[in-house]
Amino acid sequence: MYRSEFYVYDQDRPLPVCIRNYTMEDFDQLIEIQSECFPPPFPSELWWNEEQLTNHVTLFPEGALCVEINGELAGSLTGVCVELDPSNHSHTWEEVTDHGYIRNHNPNGNTLYIVDISVRPKYRKLGLGKLMMHAMYHVVIEKGYDRLLGGGRMPGYHKVAEKMTPEEYLDAVIKGELKDPVISFLLRCGRVPIGVARNYLEDEESLNNAALMEWKNPFK
Repeated sequence: MYRSEFYVYDQDRPLPVCIRNYTMEDFDQLIEIQSECFPPPFPSELWWNEEQLTNHVTLFPEGALCVEINGELAGSLTGVCVELDPSNHSHTWEEVTDHGYIRNHNPNGNTLYIVDISVRPKYRKLGLGKLMMHAMYHVVIEKGYDRLLGGGRMPGYHKVAEKMTPEEYLDAVIKGELKDPVISFLLRCGRVPIGVARNYLEDEESLNNAALMEWKNPFK
């Protein structure tokens, strides 16, 4: 199981941080994090529920990570292992994550697929998302998977959709001509775009598109 303790800086003040596997005792805080990250009008029935979280900690506990600051959960990152051809860009979030229930988890799969990443708004300037992502890279190496993969929202795309395709938008972000809060974050985490998945997830800002972002196991 994973546990790493260290410090992050809030301006000039060091804060003790722990990244670890989340457990059933954390469920209330995990759902609370979802409510803060996805407030109304986002439907509350789409936040994590106890059945989903129970599956995460029983089917693939290594892929259930959280970050804790002074005893409070500040964020979480969840993955599932699947057998996936990275050249196939036609899958949806619901298909590859089993609607977040991960009953399709395949211990012998080749890809650790990101189901969700959430960080409480008050902690978002501390780099916790990047730290959790790097912790999940450790899981990829430990388990011998070929890659980490996931679909990144493109929330800035709706602003330019009339004049460029999703692929052109992604290319513009990669070139630094545009900034996107999610794609730019994933690039800073070391993820590499390999294509666009259309109709990936109902998402008005991204017009249902997602950038498939990969991190390859450097030891494979």
